[in-house]
Formats: sequence, structure tokens, C-alpha cells
Amino acid sequence: MHIFLFWSYTYRKEFRGDILKRLFIWVMVLTLLLLPVEAAAEEAGYLSEQEESLKEEDTKEAGEAMTEPESRTAEHQVAAEVAAPHALLMEVSTGTVLMGKGEDEKLHPASVTKIMTMLLILEALEDGKIALTDMVTVSEHAASMGGSQVYLEPFEQQTVETMLKCIAVASANDACVAMAEHISGSEGDFVKQMNERAKELGMTNTHFVNCCGLDEDEHLTTAKDVALMSRELLLNHPQIHQYCTIWMENIVHTTARGSFEFGLTNTNKLIKQYEYATGLKTGYTSVAGFCVSASAKKDDIELIAVIMGGADSKSRFQDAITLLNSGFACCSLYRDEDRAVLPDQTVLGGVTDHVALEYGEDFSYVSTDGSNLSEVKRSLEIPESVNAPVQKGEAVGKVTYVLNGKVIGTAKIVAAADVEKAGYKDYMRKTFQIFLL
Repeated sequence: MHIFLFWSYTYRKEFRGDILKRLFIWVMVLTLLLLPVEAAAEEAGYLSEQEESLKEEDTKEAGEAMTEPESRTAEHQVAAEVAAPHALLMEVSTGTVLMGKGEDEKLHPASVTKIMTMLLILEALEDGKIALTDMVTVSEHAASMGGSQVYLEPFEQQTVETMLKCIAVASANDACVAMAEHISGSEGDFVKQMNERAKELGMTNTHFVNCCGLDEDEHLTTAKDVALMSRELLLNHPQIHQYCTIWMENIVHTTARGSFEFGLTNTNKLIKQYEYATGLKTGYTSVAGFCVSASAKKDDIELIAVIMGGADSKSRFQDAITLLNSGFACCSLYRDEDRAVLPDQTVLGGVTDHVALEYGEDFSYVSTDGSNLSEVKRSLEIPESVNAPVQKGEAVGKVTYVLNGKVIGTAKIVAAADVEKAGYKDYMRKTFQIFLL
């Protein structure tokens, strides 16, 4: 540019008389001078547009981040209404978690521990190891338990059923230890069984140190794990409801000092306060705070609301009611109760040519999005034949459930009997049968 100006100045006399040429030169000069400014302006404009585009993309991404499925938004709204720092809502038949808040943090469970104790008691009853009418002798160790208790005395005897009532209704620590010793010989051995059962149930963040819930540094669980053991108790031992729903009842202490009555009052106030309540267990220590695993049933929906670390007794029950109400409002349950009749299965190489089939498990599905569950479709998947040997309970097919084009679950179809592999004599017998026919 400077060379061009110098050239123009040097030869100005030559072009002085030629006005058109002079104008042409100066137009060129101005054009060249303005090019960098225009380029800069264009660059500035491009960056501005780019910045706007980036802003739009950022806004869009932020909007997408804030947009959540309605179910998750509803879950967050319910969680915000729950005052306790740890909570979980679960549907019993399917184990579907409907809401969680700090549900995996390890906590002191207080007397909610007794859910596992009651589970092992009922399993021992089911296995025939003990009976409701068995007499349980109270040891000095059991009688020495502090905290909530029914004041059992050393060498006092009570039936298993009375002990179960003391645990379920009055949250009696002394009754827990007496039952632990009756079933396993010592509380320590019973606690080992508690931890083994917890592992079987998938309670990966749980470790029990005692059977009643007194605070110990390593005695920990989570809201989710409490829901898992609560579900197992409710699902497979529904008779627990007849104990957990007792509001008040008297037991009789018979000791060296004579016989006298002692009143049990349920620590779970939801039994009186909430019309759908069916149990299950409360807990409190100064370390654990106020806890509850609250079960409730409305129509065909059964729910568990676990509250851990509540600030006071009233708020834990209100939190549980909030969860249960939200669950009943949003849940609909599908159960496959009108199942298709299954054909017999052809068996190749067996002592018999066919085996009956049966459904290996129940199927249920919980919807929270308002889907029409009458539109669930089923399809059977059974092979033409199976090879011997076949064992009873062996899966040979499945039924698949579809809703709105999406698979929502499957259930096994199993052999209803054993079929042994055929030997030489079996083939000879079949041959003679064919010949005789």
C-alpha cells in the first residue's frame, strides 16, 4: 500500500492533467485502505454470530439437561416433600423402587434391625425348627438388655408366639435376644445367620452386630437394604401382619415373684393414623434418629416406605404417609392371573414321550405412567421337543409380556415332572407295545 502511494505521489505531475486517471488512482487507494477495516468488521461480525450460535447451543443443552422424564420429575417433587435425609419407596410384589433419597448411605438402623430378626424367626417356624407353642427360657444375658424391653426376668418362660408379639408390637430387645438364643444357641451365632441372609437378599451395604439394633459402630444398613428385607418378610411370610397390626395387648409374666400382666402398645402409630397401614417396624436411638419401615396395602397395591434419620417421631410418620400416598396415586399393577393352558412337551429319548408343563413363577408389573395395562400381550415360547433326561422345575420355555411394543418382562415355563433317559429295556418295552398295537 505504501509503495503504491509513493508511486502515485512521484508521478502526480504526469497525471495532473488527466482528471479521470487521478480519480481512478484515488478510488483504488481508498479501496485498498478500507479493505482491512471491512475485513475486520466481517471477522467481528462472524465471531459475533458464532458467539450467538454457541449461546444458543449452550441454552439448548441447558434446556435438555433440565428436561427430565415426568416420572423422575415427580420423584424429585416427592423427595423434596420428605423431610428425612434418607428414604425409599418400593412396590412389594415386583420390588420396583418408586422413589429413593440417600437410599444407599450406610446408617445405624436402630430397632428396624428387628425386621431381619423376625424374618429368621418366621423362617425357622416354616422349616419346622421351632413352633409357636414352644417355651423359650430367658437367659440372664437376654434379660440384661437395655433400651426398649418388656422386662423379661432370668429363667422366665414365654411361648415363641408371645416373644414374637413382644418384638413386633413393643420392639422388645430382651425378647429378641431370647429368641436368637433359642434358635441358634447364642446371639452371636444368630447374628451370623442374619448377615448370611442379608447377603442372600442382596443387602450389599448391611452388616449386623446384634439382633435388636442397639448402636454399634459397625452395625449399619441402608434404606434400600431395609426395604429388601422388609419385602422378603411381607412377600413370603404374610402372617407377620397379624402381629404387626396389634395395637394393644397384655402378656403375662410368670416369675418367682408370681404372675402379673404387662401391657404391650404398638410403637408404630401408623397402625392407628393411616387407614392402609399393615406394619411393619419402627426404630429410634440418638445416633440413628427416628426410623420406620412402613408397609401399607390399598386394593391390590402393597408398598413399603422406609424412612431413616428422621428428626422426630411425628415427621417420620408424616414422611412415610407422603411416600405411601404418592405411590398409591401413581401405581397400577398388572398380574398375569388368567394364564393360558400349557400343552404337554414332547420328550426325545425319555422313558415317557411327553412331560406336563407349568408356569415356574408368577409375573407382575408396576406401571407409573398411566399405561393401559389391559393391553399387555403375552407370547409363549416353547420348543417343539426337549431331550431326556428332564428334571422337574427345569426351564424349557418362557412367556414374554409386551406393552406398547416394549418387552416388560418374562416368566419361566418349567417341566412339571422328572423324565429319565430311556435305556435298552425301555426301548424294548416300547417296541413290544407298538407291535401289540
